[in-house]
Amino acid sequence: MSFVERVCYGLGYSVEEDEDALIVIPECPLVEPLIIERNGSGFVKTNLIEPCHSIYLLLLHSISSFGSVSVFED
Repeated sequence: MSFVERVCYGLGYSVEEDEDALIVIPECPLVEPLIIERNGSGFVKTNLIEPCHSIYLLLLHSISSFGSVSVFED
């Protein structure tokens, strides 16, 4: 089990994995699933709904410390 999967399961989020991406499915209504692609870029709309917005940022910043993800917030 990966770092992201352990964190997500601990928070009660579902995680799906396919050959191209890891998909984090939140419990928050109106928040899109977070799709972390192996190659490429993407974005996710959280509508600033907490705690999902902050948890997504925490996950992405944690992954970025390994150099595999760049995070931009607007």
